[in-house]
Amino acid sequence: MRKYNPYSLPPWLRQVRGVCAQFIIPICVFQGIRTIFLPTTFDVLILAICIVVAICFHLEWI
Repeated sequence: MRKYNPYSLPPWLRQVRGVCAQFIIPICVFQGIRTIFLPTTFDVLILAICIVVAICFHLEWI
């Protein structure tokens, strides 16, 4: 498997990735609070997806 290099991406895509990395944690917090008060299956699924994406950004898999 080839190693991922974020600098090989176009500049606009690197900027979009950076903006998404900044906003994913507040979205996770908001979704977690919403899931605590209104725990539906959809909310739990969205929270799980947000957490996985946040971990991927943190470990630089995306």
